Order: sequence, then C-alpha cells, then structure tokens
Amino acid sequence: MTADWWHPDLHGLVVLQGDELIFERYGEGEDYRLDEALGHVRFGPETPHDIRSVSKSVVGLLYGTALAEGAVPEPSASLMEQFPEYGDISGKDALTIQHALTMTLGLHWDESVPYTSIANSEIAMEMAPDRYRYILEQPLVQEPGTGWHYTGGASALVGRIIEKGTSLPLEEYADARLFRPLGISSWEWSRGADGVVLAASGLRLAPRELAAIGRFAMEVPLEPMIKREDGGSYGMQWYVGDGWRGGFGNGGQRLIVFPARKVVIAATAGLYNNDTATVDQLLWNTVIPAIT
Repeated sequence: MTADWWHPDLHGLVVLQGDELIFERYGEGEDYRLDEALGHVRFGPETPHDIRSVSKSVVGLLYGTALAEGAVPEPSASLMEQFPEYGDISGKDALTIQHALTMTLGLHWDESVPYTSIANSEIAMEMAPDRYRYILEQPLVQEPGTGWHYTGGASALVGRIIEKGTSLPLEEYADARLFRPLGISSWEWSRGADGVVLAASGLRLAPRELAAIGRFAMEVPLEPMIKREDGGSYGMQWYVGDGWRGGFGNGGQRLIVFPARKVVIAATAGLYNNDTATVDQLLWNTVIPAIT
C-alpha cells in the first residue's frame, strides 16, 4: 500500500492474522453515539465507537451460543410461539426464528430512507410504545423464507428471544458469554427510550475489540442460507461471500473475516448516513489485497 492510501473518514483500522496484530492505525474526525454528537475525536486503541449494524452480527453469534447451550429453541421453531404475549396478532403462524435470523420474514420494512426520519422503519420501531408489537404487526408483503429484505426489526426479535431463553438482559448475556471470554472489558450498548438495548444497532466497541469478535466468528460454522437482492448471500445475521463473512454498519463500520486465511479486518468510520462506497473501495481494492 502506498503512503497516501488512508481515507480521511476512516476512524480506525485493525487487521489480525491468526492471533497476531499485523496492522493498526487510527484517525480523527467528528463522531456520534447514534444521533448524539460527540464532537471532534482523536481515536486510539481504547476509544469506543458505534459499530451500528455490525451489532446484528454480534446478536447472531449470541443466538448461536445460546443455541449450543440449549437455552433457545432451534431456528425451525415458530417465531410467534416465542411471543405468546402477542397472541392477538394473527396471520403470522408461518414465521420461524430462522426467518428472523436470515431476514426473510416477508414483513413490510423500509430502511431505505435516512435514519433521521420516522418513515424509516427502524426509527418508527424505536418510537413505538412496544417495539416487538410494532415489528410483529407489520403486514406480510411476501411469503416468509422466499426473499431477503434488510430488516432491523428481525435482529430485535432475535435479541429478545435470547433474553427470554437465557433469563438475562441481552447485554449481560453478551458480557458473560462473549465479551469477557474474549478479553473485552470495555464496551457500551446504547438503549432506546424504553430502556431496551438496541440489538440492531447500539453496540459500541473499539476496533481491537471488534477484531476480537471477528476472530471468534472465524471459528463458527456459518453457511450462506439465502440469496440477497443484490446477488450476494446472507446467513444468521452475517453477510457471506466467497471465502469471507462480514458484518456491515451504517457509516462505514466493517468487520470482515477470511476464515481460510485466518485474517480479520475491523474498520470504523464516520460516514454516517452517507455513501460509504469510498471506504468499501479502499478496503476491498487496497487493504484486503495487500493483506490476503
């Protein structure tokens, strides 16, 4: 890589190969905790950073951990049976936990508009009196399991299933079963106005800690389960490609794992609610070829 390759909107980049830290660099810039401005920040190894929707991939790992412990039902189990408190909601009997894990619920959901707008389904979910009822009451627009559609509400449902099965708040289960075993002692998980941690987008980690989660994900069997609209694949809250798996978050937050090469790339950036193509091009065209 040439000396001038760094992107001004990158806040941090960590690369692991096996257990070895082979690259680490930090930048500076305006930062946010969700919609709360944090001002100009000089980032370093211990600076927490929103990982936004990479939180979904962490939730996927937590479901897998809880499943291995026998604490949650199999993916084939009925989704609505996990939420008996919403027995008045009809027409959703075909939904399974796997439909939530793979974002194939077939429910109406639109995150194509900015996350500053109530027209965005995730923002509407956050403003609803009951986030889980809001998700489950969305109309079916497609047969479940037949098509992938980006749905933050699916991750919220999975997070709640983990809480129900483990009898622990999601963040406490994450700390006990994932963070502390990986040596992660510094983390934050933002909450909604209702006090519930934001399973879909609220986790905050420094890039080193994010990379540690990637190293754990390297060892977890993860097969592509559904084709996405763009032709790629998706499985259990992770994007899956040829030889890689990844968690992607708003603003350029990226966790990309190459299991066969034992390489993990963790990136944080500040392009919130903006086009992240320049960061992605840098990672895929410059960083990844140089590392792998």
